[in-house]
Amino acid sequence: MNLKEANRLSVMQQIDKKILTLKRASEDLGLSERQIKRVRKRYLIEGAKGLVSKHRGKVSQNRMDPKLRAEVVRILSREEYAGFGPTFAQEKIRKRHGYLLSDETIRKWMIEEGLWKNKKQKMVRIYQRRVRRGRFGELLQGDGSSHAWFEERGERCTLVIFVDDATSRITAGRFVPAETTEAYQEILEEHLGNYGRPLGLYVDKHSIFRTSRGDGSVKEKETHFGRILRELDIELICANSPQAKGRVERANGVLQDRLIKEMRIKKISCIEEANCFLPEFIKEYNEKFGKPPRDLESAHRPMRQEDDLERIFARRSIRKLSKDLSFQYGGHSYQIQTESPNRFRSTHVDVLERPGKPS
Repeated sequence: MNLKEANRLSVMQQIDKKILTLKRASEDLGLSERQIKRVRKRYLIEGAKGLVSKHRGKVSQNRMDPKLRAEVVRILSREEYAGFGPTFAQEKIRKRHGYLLSDETIRKWMIEEGLWKNKKQKMVRIYQRRVRRGRFGELLQGDGSSHAWFEERGERCTLVIFVDDATSRITAGRFVPAETTEAYQEILEEHLGNYGRPLGLYVDKHSIFRTSRGDGSVKEKETHFGRILRELDIELICANSPQAKGRVERANGVLQDRLIKEMRIKKISCIEEANCFLPEFIKEYNEKFGKPPRDLESAHRPMRQEDDLERIFARRSIRKLSKDLSFQYGGHSYQIQTESPNRFRSTHVDVLERPGKPS
């Protein structure tokens, strides 16, 4: 008999001694007068035994089938599901194997079988919450995540992504060998082709975006990628801490969990295969984790007539022409052909080069 049942027995005994009435007993036990009459009737027929729950010692009708539990545990014990968290495991069990189980059921079974351990809550520094931007395209957050994306199946590489601040949607992404200016140019070009020009880009203080030179003009201090954003009229904002651009940092955390396991299931082991699969994964990610913006009007601006991406993305070098209108670049000599050579002697020319693109 538990404490609740012992309390009912005490009340029944007080009713026997005329200390309590049924009405007062119902108030003390928190039962309706109709229910207290039922309890009193069982007590009079069976005594104290009648107050003990009839379900005690019986198998719950809601208990999961042991064969189902054994089958699900067997599936989760496979190597391809190693490291899966309960929530992600539940999604895969439902999607791939057709078992409709709750997150908590999967969590309980995984803990009991030693497939998952409860994580201790860490004491973290609390930062003031920043309100999302109102419109899609008002602010993008960009970051590169160097990680063992292919686990032991392939080499370590970097995933560079853009996340929209208003909707938490990934707008562009690409696997690359390292976090470089060219990598950011590629996903910026992808974003521009799909959506247009955003108002701003929020990134860290990587040397790709800012230089430590403390003298000279603003243009002399800007990086190649900074110049690209300036010419496209996209504001560049450099965060003082990772927490400041929390949208993209949290997205990286989710990707390092879910994307790695998805590629393990599909046996993807190289950058080329990963980049082919990435658009499909991003679509599912945006459907699951994307948020509607407060303002449905997009903040993206269309590309202008003067926005020649081949020219804007090209790296620029200055060379001085000799008397015969030639200059040296990249170990080669070039000469300008013109009908009025005297006009161009000793002048400077801009040399535009875009690595990886045909000239």
